[in-house]
Amino acid sequence: MVLPQNRVLTAVPDANIMDNKPMVNILPFGMCSSPSNPAVIAATAAALGVLTPMPCVPVTPAPWVPGSPTVLIANMPALNNTSKLMCIWGGVIQIVAPGETTVMIP
Repeated sequence: MVLPQNRVLTAVPDANIMDNKPMVNILPFGMCSSPSNPAVIAATAAALGVLTPMPCVPVTPAPWVPGSPTVLIANMPALNNTSKLMCIWGGVIQIVAPGETTVMIP
């Protein structure tokens, strides 16, 4: 989810590497099965040790990497299709279906 705060629009608001805020830019999705996630630990303990995935609520304290080396949005590298975001629980978030298909960022 990209907010229009960067003030750069093609057909939709464009993102930079600092668009990494949980519950603002990164909404909950899928199921998390990381054994380091406290919600998974609690659910697994309640299921008597059977791994029990829980809804994914990412914790992403660091920016996206690497971002575009040549395109800046709000003085930060723009996101492109190779950018990845690391979750503190061990997962990797990546762009699978970009919202923008008419402009390619190198």
